[in-house]
Amino acid sequence: MLEVSHLSKRFGSKSAVKNVSFQVNQGDSFGLLGPNGAGKSTTISMITGLVSPDEGEISIDGKTMRKHPKYLKRRIGLVPQTIALYGMLNARENLEFWGTVYGISGAKLKDNVAWCLKVAGLEENSKQLVKKYSGGMQRRLNIAVGMIHRPEILIMDEPTVGIDPQSRNHILETVKDLSITVIYTSHYMEEVQFLCERLAIMDHGQVIAYGDLDDVRHLAGTLATITMEVHGELKPVISELQQDLTLKQVQVNGNTLVLQSTNAATAVSKAVMVMSRHGIQPVKIDVEEPNLETAFLHLTGRQLRDGQDGVSP
Repeated sequence: MLEVSHLSKRFGSKSAVKNVSFQVNQGDSFGLLGPNGAGKSTTISMITGLVSPDEGEISIDGKTMRKHPKYLKRRIGLVPQTIALYGMLNARENLEFWGTVYGISGAKLKDNVAWCLKVAGLEENSKQLVKKYSGGMQRRLNIAVGMIHRPEILIMDEPTVGIDPQSRNHILETVKDLSITVIYTSHYMEEVQFLCERLAIMDHGQVIAYGDLDDVRHLAGTLATITMEVHGELKPVISELQQDLTLKQVQVNGNTLVLQSTNAATAVSKAVMVMSRHGIQPVKIDVEEPNLETAFLHLTGRQLRDGQDGVSP
């Protein structure tokens, strides 16, 4: 549905985006990840038509942003990271205002406002001034405003920053149930794992990983790490465990046994069985499976970054 082809953008001497390409299928939730300064915001700004690329193209169902900007912009909804609401208006008035900006009026506007309030879970608070809303309620209304024109593609830039767990869970469940195409950026890897079937990871303006969630997750490796603290002497079990070809690594540090395996459940079962034969009991077992955060840190590094990638959508 959405195709991003060879996008590049410079701001003065700074190259914010370099030859970025990816596709988003209709109805998919697509994750766009990267550390600060990776080029995500500039890429989103180009997709929404707020910034023109120096090179490359954005197209939706074959129509390009260069040739059909007004038509494509009406098919896209944007939920910015910053709250884009009027505090002196209530939720219904905010939705009505933004609906008229999109040229919606009459019965259609009324229906769209009612739908957005229901999706956001704000029907009972629709007449309360937004400035009196909690942070979570404002975030939910911010999302509703992005959907007031019933877009086919919804771009969500860090929509759960700084809110309570209940509101965060409501937002995630709402997004998962939406029958539209979603592009989702977040620093919370568990959100992307919950929502997205496919994703791209950007760094230094380029896409460094792209594909199905499981494929990207396994870029950091497929081995699970099992850490077992025990009561007893581990030396008698080491030689036996080292003979097991399914265990890729067997290490001992004092009373702690560390194993690596492609199958964590099987590894734990075998280790416990071997230790039991030697009268050794585990007192604590931790299992770390390969996940998206592991892959992200493996690909982008662990250093803290404070850079900005050019412009904010």
